[in-house]
Amino acid sequence: MKYDVIVIGGGPAGLAAAVSAHDNGAKVLIVEREERLGGMLKQCIHDGFGLTTFGEKLAGPEYVERFMDMVRERSIECSLQTFVTRIDKREDGFDVVTVSAKGIEHREAKSLVLATGCRERTAKQVFIHGTRPAGVFTAGTAQHYVNRLGVMPTQKCVILGSGDIGLIMARRLTLEGAEVLGVYEINPTPSGLTRNIHQCLIDYDIPLHLSHTVTRVFGRDRLEAVEVCRVDENMKPMPETAERIDCDALIVSVGLIPENELAESIGVILDKHTKGPYADGQLMTNVPGVFTCGNALHVNDLVDFVSASGAEAGRNAALFAGNSRKTVDMSIGKEFQYMVPQQLDLNSDNSKITFWFRSARVQKKSVLRLKVNGEEVWKKNYLSLRPPEMQEIKLDMTSFGIDESSAVTWEIEEVQA
Repeated sequence: MKYDVIVIGGGPAGLAAAVSAHDNGAKVLIVEREERLGGMLKQCIHDGFGLTTFGEKLAGPEYVERFMDMVRERSIECSLQTFVTRIDKREDGFDVVTVSAKGIEHREAKSLVLATGCRERTAKQVFIHGTRPAGVFTAGTAQHYVNRLGVMPTQKCVILGSGDIGLIMARRLTLEGAEVLGVYEINPTPSGLTRNIHQCLIDYDIPLHLSHTVTRVFGRDRLEAVEVCRVDENMKPMPETAERIDCDALIVSVGLIPENELAESIGVILDKHTKGPYADGQLMTNVPGVFTCGNALHVNDLVDFVSASGAEAGRNAALFAGNSRKTVDMSIGKEFQYMVPQQLDLNSDNSKITFWFRSARVQKKSVLRLKVNGEEVWKKNYLSLRPPEMQEIKLDMTSFGIDESSAVTWEIEEVQA
């Protein structure tokens, strides 16, 4: 029951981490709470996955099957339907306590990779008034019903939020014969990728109502209707614009939250912007030997990015030797929604660091700048930046003369036409 690396989570990030850790000489265990590996992609039957990783367009189950084949080829041990209940830090690693049909077990590891993914915000988290009738689903739950169980959860629905899963489900439900009355988004701009707006809404004549939200649900046992309102510039509902829409389901697609309760239990510090761990360029958290990746680190646009960060975290977890850390924090300007990683470990190899960021608002022609002690050392031009579209950059951070005393700052400047 002793391992070099234990990967917690068997989705695309965890699978890539396990394969990478194994290929770098580690004895690896994957711990997964569901009965099958694959995470959310088991129910994502639409295509568009794998263009970066495999150079071809795959459906979600096909994508994870590639990684599952790699796991099987390497005889990497997997413990399914297993829950991690506690992690204790030891002098030489970690004691991971799990519960499964076998009972309570203790497993030792020199390092951990947290690939616990994310969860959906629910209707109650966006303060919709009313009772609790059947017929209110998160977009992921509706997707599970249709794609895995073969059950239609609605015949006439309203979708709240223009997140990508909600947009994809608008198309999916339409193809299965349901009537999607509209997608209502509280923000003045869509939250999903531009391609999904076109492919899932415009191509199917599904209306998108910006600056609108659902304020109330009606129905005792089953949802009968929802109330929608326009919102003002402060996102406050305007009661005089209230409209009742008869429907049998409300599909909620209002964002994802990284799953990090386990990380917090062992002292991992979370970033208030991403809701994921504060990590360095090797994707190690503030707790030495604990690495993070995928949607547990921050919510990604594409699964290819999830797997790439998983592979990086797995490799570094395998190479982890408990060396002392010498870190420097990196700050961001108000133009950012977030940027990860947030820190550099100066005792590690920083020659190939991948950064991901989102802008805080829609910006036209802009310049991304990296400054060290107030001096610009690198920049990149963008024709436009949108919060729903994550940006990726790769840099050799060793060339900028950064040390422990350096002030490292990222800035975005919108260029005037």
